[in-house]
Amino acid sequence: MTRIDDTFARLKAEGKKGFVAYIMAGDPDVETSLAVMKGLPGAGVDVIELGMPFTDPMADGPTIQLAGQRALEGGQTLERTLQMVRDFRKGDATTPIVLMGYYNPIYSRGVDRFLTDAKAAGIDGLIVVDLPPEEDSELCLPAAKAGMNFIRLATPTTDAKRLPKVLQNTSGFVYYVSITGITGAAAAQAADVAPEVARIKASTDLPVIVGFGIRSPETAQSIAGVADGCVVGSAIVKMIEEKHPVADILAFVRGLADGAHRA
Repeated sequence: MTRIDDTFARLKAEGKKGFVAYIMAGDPDVETSLAVMKGLPGAGVDVIELGMPFTDPMADGPTIQLAGQRALEGGQTLERTLQMVRDFRKGDATTPIVLMGYYNPIYSRGVDRFLTDAKAAGIDGLIVVDLPPEEDSELCLPAAKAGMNFIRLATPTTDAKRLPKVLQNTSGFVYYVSITGITGAAAAQAADVAPEVARIKASTDLPVIVGFGIRSPETAQSIAGVADGCVVGSAIVKMIEEKHPVADILAFVRGLADGAHRA
């Protein structure tokens, strides 16, 4: 059982939906992103997704792409991202942390070394968007062996033939992408999402958490209401880009979390 498993088991027992927040590590600098990260649990965040900046983030929209660029220009590396997690863990031993990004930085570090270091730092799960199920032996299976969840994305184009493959070695939760396209694009609609979530849940006992296109407490509530919870990334990252004070960013996150928890 990882912290992710424990968290969703607790939420289910309490009859609550989960709220997941994404930020980019090192955006706009380590100090600011660590301050936001440390404040997320107190703002109602159940799981933290921490982006690993990468030069070619093909699944991300402009907001997340720019965040990655700012982080890289500020000198953010995978090692500095792991150090952020270590620093966070000094004050929080319970909030689950998922590293989200692309395979290249992990491959460059070496899978075995990465998994050892990530586990020691306090990482609970991985979302690596450019590793399909056909490549599970690369990272997914070693991560599971190391005691980390490997979280897979399902999309509106994941048909009945593909879904079992996507779910095969997934653990922690299933991340359902509510819209086709890149992050930060169109708004998510609960009426569109509900039947897709039901379809996925018919094939797995894992929680289904919905992301993409959620920017307001009202949308967080409506989307979480038809799933096990929701993810917000671009809307939070946009506030960081606009240089809002950390307290204001966390107040915005609190509103989103409250919306999801009301569902």
